[in-house]
Amino acid sequence: MDNFISSLKDSLHNGFIDHTYSNQKNFNPQLLVNNHQENTTVLQSLLEELEVCQSFIFSVAFITESGLATLKTVLYDLAQRGIKGRILTSTFLQFNSPKAFRELLKIPNVDVKLTDLPGFHAKGYIFHHETHHTLVIGSSNLTAQALQVNYEWNVKLTSHQDGEIIKHFSNQFDDVWAKAFPLTEEWIEKYAVAYEDSKEKRAVEKVIELPADYRINTIQDALSIEPNKMQEAALAQIQAVRDAGHNKGLIISATGTGKTFLSAFDVRSVQPERMLFIVHREQILQKAMSDYKKILGGQDEQFGIFSGSSREIDRKYVFATIQTLSKKDNLDLFEREAFDYVLIDEVHKAGAKSYQRVIDYFEPTFMLGMTATPERMDDFNIYELFDYNIAYEIRLQEALEEDMLSPFHYYGVTDIEYNGELISETAILAHLVTDERINHIIEKVNYYGYSGESVKGLIFCSRKEETHQLANALNERGYRTCALTGDDSQEVRISRVEQLENGELDYILTVDIFNEGIDIPSINQVVMLRQTSSSIIFIQQLGRGLRKHNSKEYVTIIDFIGNYKNNYLIPVALSGESSQNKDAIRRRMKNTDYIKGISTVNFEEIAKKQIYKSISDSKLTAMRILKDAYTALRNRLGRVPYLHDFILNHSIDPEVLVKSKDNYHLFLTAVKEEVPAISDYENRVLTMVSQELLNGKRLHEIVLLEMLSEHAEISYEEYRRTLADRELSYDDKTLASVLRIVDLSFFSQTNRRKYGDWPLVFVENHTLKLRQELKESITNNDTFAYLLKDVLATSKEKNKRYGNNILTRYEKYTRKDACRLLNWDSDESSTIYGYKTKHQTCPIFVTYHKDEDVESSVAYDDTFLNEQTFKWYTRSKRTVASKEVAEIIDADQNDIDVHLFVKKDDDEGIGFYYLGQVHPDKQTVQQEEMRNGEDKVIPVVTMNMVLEEPVDKKIYRYIVE
Repeated sequence: MDNFISSLKDSLHNGFIDHTYSNQKNFNPQLLVNNHQENTTVLQSLLEELEVCQSFIFSVAFITESGLATLKTVLYDLAQRGIKGRILTSTFLQFNSPKAFRELLKIPNVDVKLTDLPGFHAKGYIFHHETHHTLVIGSSNLTAQALQVNYEWNVKLTSHQDGEIIKHFSNQFDDVWAKAFPLTEEWIEKYAVAYEDSKEKRAVEKVIELPADYRINTIQDALSIEPNKMQEAALAQIQAVRDAGHNKGLIISATGTGKTFLSAFDVRSVQPERMLFIVHREQILQKAMSDYKKILGGQDEQFGIFSGSSREIDRKYVFATIQTLSKKDNLDLFEREAFDYVLIDEVHKAGAKSYQRVIDYFEPTFMLGMTATPERMDDFNIYELFDYNIAYEIRLQEALEEDMLSPFHYYGVTDIEYNGELISETAILAHLVTDERINHIIEKVNYYGYSGESVKGLIFCSRKEETHQLANALNERGYRTCALTGDDSQEVRISRVEQLENGELDYILTVDIFNEGIDIPSINQVVMLRQTSSSIIFIQQLGRGLRKHNSKEYVTIIDFIGNYKNNYLIPVALSGESSQNKDAIRRRMKNTDYIKGISTVNFEEIAKKQIYKSISDSKLTAMRILKDAYTALRNRLGRVPYLHDFILNHSIDPEVLVKSKDNYHLFLTAVKEEVPAISDYENRVLTMVSQELLNGKRLHEIVLLEMLSEHAEISYEEYRRTLADRELSYDDKTLASVLRIVDLSFFSQTNRRKYGDWPLVFVENHTLKLRQELKESITNNDTFAYLLKDVLATSKEKNKRYGNNILTRYEKYTRKDACRLLNWDSDESSTIYGYKTKHQTCPIFVTYHKDEDVESSVAYDDTFLNEQTFKWYTRSKRTVASKEVAEIIDADQNDIDVHLFVKKDDDEGIGFYYLGQVHPDKQTVQQEEMRNGEDKVIPVVTMNMVLEEPVDKKIYRYIVE
């Protein structure tokens, strides 16, 4: 408690009196805003406080379903821990809907009361912690727009429980709470009657929350329908493809972004004599033709269907299914040049013989392909089919940012346990349809809910038998559902979809067939009851609910996460992360700010642990996976990709590739590419720059090698000036460190032999010179020169995340990295047993969660006391008088920079998160005793390390949990 009060005093002095007063900022007053450039929201702060509080109270006038949806997962986890809260709200302006009040009743650990105070418009959030209270007060109501999007000001303050300000707010809340009345279902029924009477007023308010898809003028004419901003950009890019003389173009556009409308706008612009639109299912044929009529106008007689028994071949605009059109007798009904514009929907299927037959037959002036998923698992190269002309591309995250899709709230929830084990991919059917699992499913879909008056849901199952048995079981419990599989005819599928849209069904349960090619905009809940086998299928299924519709504000995605080995694909799919880098995937779990607008990604605590386990257990660097990623990019580019290409195309992390085979030339050889040979020496040099410099953690070596590759020798002063121009450090210690890297003297004897055992660069008469053999290789071997240049360019690109910092907070570093970047003479990583003081620096490396089999004498109880204070233990058999301990205790007085590196556990590999510089708190230094494995008492020293800046709450929670 004393430590907290001291920190609080320093923070308040820092926040209100003098911002330079102290480095203790853990409890500083903060202004909370929704800042889209910095990816910060008010919601993030509320979630951070909720996750660690012991109780909470909210006082908010306005609550929306979507606002409440952003908190449901953390409130569920709090309920599991027995943590409760109170929410005080009102009926001010009749803003809150009856359904929003009903959603509040679903949360078991929250008491809700309503006040009838005139003009109640209070907005405050108080969180009770063991040592303090946190108050957030300002302009944000409990709505998704206010917490994530709108320009809002909120002040966050920390107070001791005896502080006057917190007592003032708590007393005000308690006074109103005592006079308020509890929220009940009976009250909601009465409120709903009055609420319905004010629909016209609420309709105006709703327009503010939900921008229209298209700007439709009052004149009911096709030309009055205008493309939205993104479609205007796409149309310009498609025209640019034609202007460049190309007769093919590919559109890559996320599900729900309006590919059909976009293509219709382009047809309207081009005004072809005749057009052919090809789809793969009759179910969407009529819808596509209807959309085209809206955009193109004209007489019905101009539009025709070529599918099944319909043969309207003489129309200006013909809409055909591939199944009918691809038959030879049907193709022969058309001249090869019958259509000057051909469009193919879901063109990723074009590897099939039916598509190939049609594509080879027609000779249009222009052919446009459309798909949301060009990356295929059948090895067919869609990009090659369209001559690598990507006319337009927008993926899920961009589409959300541009407000082209319905917002979504994704919930990763825990599947049921059977005999103490979570459902896995090997579960037998009987375990999937037990009463316990069905009740669990019902509990979750009810708790997380949906937007709109009634549920219109899709449930994706793992197998046909499960689909039918679950549908029957849900029907027995009062739901209206049906099962649809590949065994059902097209007519049955269309009929069932119509029933769902008309409100005659609550859910369609399916397996496989609705992954794509189905358009049900009113879907407001998608339930996933199967393992994530591929990120492509995951996005296809999630996309079923992403089309906008006036009956919903958002779509709820409920993903039941069992003990599946491919769970790591969930953050991969949601974020678009394709690096195959485990740390990058973990980051996507910790930080979901890649999801824009009011959409959110939420995981229940146990489900989150299952995904982290999957990430740790997965073999992301298996050669098969690496080869698939390589082939996908090769297909996209139409040539051999190089390391820099993987960065530019947001593909696999180049470091993953070179770690698998030492360097990229060896990787290309492994995937059977015919690449010119390089010498053994060139191979060793390439391995050195790939293994040691590709990571981009310091730019100095890259700058030097680039300059020497160009000129073979440069003066020391010229190198210094170049570093200065780039705002890079050029002090003597750093330059000496750089030279030790490029002359290999920094490395161990084993690594020197691996890297060629000869300096790449040497110094002579204040001149930096390239080794003669290396110079000749660059001059005489174009393949080697290009590969070397590629590594250097890639390293520069990767350096952008580090900038000009010596060490960048929250990036990962190995012990060897620390030795290099702190300018040590050599790689001493093998002898840094937790910490080491050298060259006026002391890196401390901590594995936060030790393995159970770690010997007790080294299983130190290092722990965070809070986000800015770390309780640290020295090695055993050390006293306060030990030289190495005394150096650290007096580090500030001796100008020794102490740096803290922490990793969660050994599953994270050899990299540690850099958390910043720390300063020993001398007042907390203590000598303690611990017992080793032989039950002998041995000394150890402990002290608090104060970080210069508090640890970011997301990474803090990730490490300590």
